Amino acid sequence: MKPKNNHSLLPKLRFPEFRDAGEWEIKKLGQLGELVSGLTYSPEDIRDQGLLVLRSSNIQNGMIALDDSVFVRPDIQGVNLSRPNDILICVRNGSKSLIGKNALIPEKMPLCTHGAFMTVFRTNTAKFIFQLFQTEAYEKQVSADLGATINSINGGHLKKYKFYIPKLDEQQKIADCLTSIDDLIAAETQKLESLKSHKKGLMQQLFPAEGETIPKLRFPEFRDAGAWEEKKIEDLAKRGSGHTPNKGHTNYYNGGIKWVSLADSNKLDKGYIYDTKVEISVEGIKNSSAVIHPPGTVIISRDAGVGKSAVLYSGMAVSQHFIAWCCDKSKLSNWFLYFLLQILKPTFERIATGSTIKTIGLPYFKEIRITIPSINEQQKIADFLSSLDDLITAQTQKIEALKLHKKGLMQQLFPSVEEVEHE
Repeated sequence: MKPKNNHSLLPKLRFPEFRDAGEWEIKKLGQLGELVSGLTYSPEDIRDQGLLVLRSSNIQNGMIALDDSVFVRPDIQGVNLSRPNDILICVRNGSKSLIGKNALIPEKMPLCTHGAFMTVFRTNTAKFIFQLFQTEAYEKQVSADLGATINSINGGHLKKYKFYIPKLDEQQKIADCLTSIDDLIAAETQKLESLKSHKKGLMQQLFPAEGETIPKLRFPEFRDAGAWEEKKIEDLAKRGSGHTPNKGHTNYYNGGIKWVSLADSNKLDKGYIYDTKVEISVEGIKNSSAVIHPPGTVIISRDAGVGKSAVLYSGMAVSQHFIAWCCDKSKLSNWFLYFLLQILKPTFERIATGSTIKTIGLPYFKEIRITIPSINEQQKIADFLSSLDDLITAQTQKIEALKLHKKGLMQQLFPSVEEVEHE
């Protein structure tokens, strides 16, 4: 990239001690460190234990995660060991969106290398360069190299990437500032994961295990209430249908009626569903089997994300891929049903059939039976779990606010890329 005009190479925000330090310089990445290529290995080289091989799946949210680890025999030939403070970069992947994603290898890492679809950038200013790799300048240069069909970038490309660079002491100051925010985000993310684990553990105790009728954990006022009872959902809630209006009629769509479809799968399993990607019209309702289900209706996907559920925040229609239950409030709490469906999700995933798209047929949902306590105990469980969800939501929002804060800071701590262009 190069300046398009005579704008000075200065950030909008600068630490006081550097306000008279002059302009930043434009440098190629190849001037700032070296690239270390990854290891090519075969299935025969893989071991249960041995030398850890870092791959794209080990980069999660800008950090190294070891949940999905692969090991190769320690004496494998052609290995370049990765080091703490190397920046791991994905340079080739079937998913274009993953190209360029990166993470800083932490100090306390086991001995490791990295796979052939990865590279590491090694530099004495790793923490600053890592932050550079989170900027729009980096993202734009990666995007420019990928083009329409190419799913890789090579070392030659990376070495030519250009960035605004200040002197070393200012680099360190910026890196320290942004790293401290990263550390805070990581700590708050750990709190979020702990909350989710706590909720998951409680749910496993608040609901009876498969084949049992009494949960391990019960609120004091219900400890002598006896066993839960098995009943058909059909006897506790009115089952509703879904349908897709004819897409050949444009007047059936964009009419302001929210319509839950498979396009909304990413909004499920989060309690209420508030909005939908597609809306249909009154004409669409009149000329199809779609109906508007009332607020509070519990829905579950029976294919393509089978077992995912939600509660309708307002009146909405659904596609034929969903089952909808409007609970009899005197017999079944809708939020209790929602949380119970979350517990049963592994069961739904197990019984779904189909070679390409897993599906559960309508007859199954007509006959499905659930084990429930009294309506008062249902409500107590639902209220308790909803309060945990509120804590999880608040913690999620706190993390998002920190990320926004960091993004805003970065836009001011680094010179704008609006006045530069990629070579």
